[in-house]
Amino acid sequence: MRYYNKEKDKRTSRAHDKRFKEFQENKGIIFRNEKLLKQAFTHSSYVNEHRRKPYEDNERLEFLGDAVLELTVSKFLYIKYPMMSEGELTKLRAAVVCEPSLVAFANELSFGELILLGKGEEMTGGRSRPALLADVFEAFIGALYLDQGIDTVVDFLEKAVFPKIDAGAFSHVMDFKSQLQELIQRDGSGAIEYKILMEKGPAHNREFVSTVSLNGAELGTGTGRSKKEAEQHAAQMALQVLKNHIN
Repeated sequence: MRYYNKEKDKRTSRAHDKRFKEFQENKGIIFRNEKLLKQAFTHSSYVNEHRRKPYEDNERLEFLGDAVLELTVSKFLYIKYPMMSEGELTKLRAAVVCEPSLVAFANELSFGELILLGKGEEMTGGRSRPALLADVFEAFIGALYLDQGIDTVVDFLEKAVFPKIDAGAFSHVMDFKSQLQELIQRDGSGAIEYKILMEKGPAHNREFVSTVSLNGAELGTGTGRSKKEAEQHAAQMALQVLKNHIN
């Protein structure tokens, strides 16, 4: 029986190695120290069941990754939204790095398939447990930072996270209308006006189109499921137009 278990462990280990190799090839990230990559995906339950082997769980990497993620996301938001207040930046960053967002990032990257879990955790659905997936994402960021530095982390986030911010995935926590109003008042440029140009689609799936103008000159157009959302997107476009004009 002991011989069988040893052979089974070898087969399992080879399967894990193959998955990690394929993951690196698919993502275009080759770790110099592959032990860091494996540690990022090693849950404490797996370590507890393999005490004879020198496995280390991902909790320390999670701690580091949390700090690296906050720093890199903060810098991105600071540069992208020069007109956003400290309070608004904090609120937006919190939305980007909160557990549901990290879980979504981890699922898109199929991180759940790589996690090393103990049998009990596996049987109770740990591979899809939100808190566990969020922790793994942070641990991966920590491992990548230790292995290759902050620039590689930023390169990774530019593919996995930042495009979602650019696409407006977190616009529900951003008040572009207030930012635009503050900018106009600060510059004394005049008065802004919002107009709903169009409503289309059935009642259960209505879409609105809004414009925002400054002294009669249109600055931006936006669409949304509500008038408020459409106006927010129009204000977002107007802010970008004004920012480009200033630059």
